[in-house]
Amino acid sequence: MPAIVNYLLHLLTAAALVLVFFVIYVRVTPYDEVLLIRQGNCAAALSLGGALIGFSITIASALLHTLGYYEFALWAFGAMVVQVLVFAVTTSLLRMSKDQIEADNRAFGGLLGSISLAIGFVNAGCIS
Repeated sequence: MPAIVNYLLHLLTAAALVLVFFVIYVRVTPYDEVLLIRQGNCAAALSLGGALIGFSITIASALLHTLGYYEFALWAFGAMVVQVLVFAVTTSLLRMSKDQIEADNRAFGGLLGSISLAIGFVNAGCIS
């Protein structure tokens, strides 16, 4: 396969995976991040931004460390599952995420975003 086609295939797949992750993530959360962000809620932006960056770090690692397209897609999908599961477990343990995010508690949003980043880095390292 020509290099440009391979590049475009991987780029489009990675972008589609980030979009799918975004859609799943905002449906899993107990609050409407997009609405909250439109209203200027920084806590929601920090939480969602951290989740997107954390997942993207894992996608980048999968792109760098896998041998073929299907292996990349499989690892990326697995990483998506891990990111969503970690969010579910974290918010279950913290029990107050909905109230804290909706109240624009930036410290709490930063914590959720940082946890997502940390898991993204761990996920990325496990793929390498």
